Amino acid sequence: MENNKSLAVFENKQVRRHYDESTETWYFSIVDIVAALTDSTNPTDYLKKLRKRDVALGSYLGTNCPQVGMLTNGKNRKTLAGSAKDIFRIIQSIPSPKAEPFKEWLAKVGYERIQEISDPEQSIDRARENWHNLGRSEKWIQQRMTGQETRNKLTDYWKEAGISERDEFALLTNIIHQEWTGLTVKKHKDLKGLKKQNLRDHMNEAELIFTALAELSTRQIAESEEAKGLQQNAVAGKKGGKIAKDARLALEQKTGKKVVTGENFLPPAKEKRQILPKKK
Repeated sequence: MENNKSLAVFENKQVRRHYDESTETWYFSIVDIVAALTDSTNPTDYLKKLRKRDVALGSYLGTNCPQVGMLTNGKNRKTLAGSAKDIFRIIQSIPSPKAEPFKEWLAKVGYERIQEISDPEQSIDRARENWHNLGRSEKWIQQRMTGQETRNKLTDYWKEAGISERDEFALLTNIIHQEWTGLTVKKHKDLKGLKKQNLRDHMNEAELIFTALAELSTRQIAESEEAKGLQQNAVAGKKGGKIAKDARLALEQKTGKKVVTGENFLPPAKEKRQILPKKK
């Protein structure tokens, strides 16, 4: 890999990439991926033909892969890009002897878990192990994983209801979150002193439970109302979030304790030690 973090090199082929801090995701130029896998002299044309030949792949790229600003001929231009999961899908459609070496290369540039895409059980086991190593209790881990399953079912519904843009997913998530917590996702992260960390990985047990309740309620309301598109699902999100909000307020009234807190699992800050000048 070159020192320039916006570029990586596979077998003397440059692959442009971009790190999205808001989602903590690396995106790679799909045209560059095609060039690296096929040695085509015109990877753009190759990709066009591939999308026509493989209709399912063409639909997948159009739905899941964003246009990301990357340096092209000295200028920052919008380029079709994909995450590790998207690249894995592309590799499946391109007959290339470089497929396996390319997967290994991806691991070296930050995607050591690429195999988890084809074997989700590995991802689950690794997540559980990592949380254990970070000191999370078995009870917390179980709640975190249950909440993720609830989240997945909601996003699956959104996809079926015509929600495809990443910004729309983020908007709907924020509507639900703000309704039940009274805080935007960003404000909640600020409260916990988080930056790039995943908010849910720093929620306490109650926050995880109420997040799951809000998202479960949202999905069931959306299903019952047959919500389609962004606007209707936003309404369902408000209703689902309110159910969790009402439950939160009722619990707080009974216990006298806040559900949404600044608690986190960040390591304690290191104390700054003053270096005194040596005595002469």
